Amino acid sequence: MAEKLDLRPTKKFGQNFVIDGGTVRRIVRTAGLSPDDVVIEVGPGLGSLTLALLPEVAHVVAVEIDPVLARQLPLTVESRGLGDSLTVVGGDAMKVGPDDFSGYLPTALVANLPYNVSVPVVLHLLEVLPSLRKGLVMVQAEVADRLAAPPGSKVYGVPSAKAAWYADVRRAGPVGRTVFWPVPNVDSGLVSLERRDPPVTSASRKQVFSVVDAAFAQRRKTLRAALGVLFGSPARAEEALRAAGVDPSTRGEQLDITAFARIAEHLED
Repeated sequence: MAEKLDLRPTKKFGQNFVIDGGTVRRIVRTAGLSPDDVVIEVGPGLGSLTLALLPEVAHVVAVEIDPVLARQLPLTVESRGLGDSLTVVGGDAMKVGPDDFSGYLPTALVANLPYNVSVPVVLHLLEVLPSLRKGLVMVQAEVADRLAAPPGSKVYGVPSAKAAWYADVRRAGPVGRTVFWPVPNVDSGLVSLERRDPPVTSASRKQVFSVVDAAFAQRRKTLRAALGVLFGSPARAEEALRAAGVDPSTRGEQLDITAFARIAEHLED
């Protein structure tokens, strides 16, 4: 198909296509999908995962930024008699919202995500699609570790804390390099997401995320120092931390998302 389309995978679009049938079936099986699910797939590429998903769910909404692939996917699916269950959205997954899906509200995210935008895409979709209840994404192994890292871990950081605002996140297994074309120079991993309610707080998500960003911008510093600019001074940051029940000498990597939310409650509007 790639030869027919004169297609060369590009780094610009982060294209590494899954070409192993066993891996595709494993992803669908591990995703825990039901016949009622509407799946959003980001970066369907040549359609190997799409074809495996379609018989298992009510509908697949595929978001594809490459116009050549976006035009080809419906033809590939139609040739196998599955066209009625597919909607293709041509464009950037970072810019899509509920109004782009022709009335279908995705309940599950299942995708081989482009490495270069995997974390922003996951966080964006969780934010703009409250209908998403679960997900299974394939990402670079290092990114998988960061998304699923618990507080106190060496790789716990901004992606870990922000993902935890929306969902319980865990590693769901490794993926070898040879299942892709072209073969990447890094390993991959599966990440499972189960939506849950965010922490109960009077602070907005934006306020909480601003505290997370500030805490990890200078992760070697104590929170008193790291949050000084955000709160106006280290002294004010210390007041807010103590009011939130957090030791000012702690570092951001020790806090869970609930603690960040308590701190954010003391930000001025």
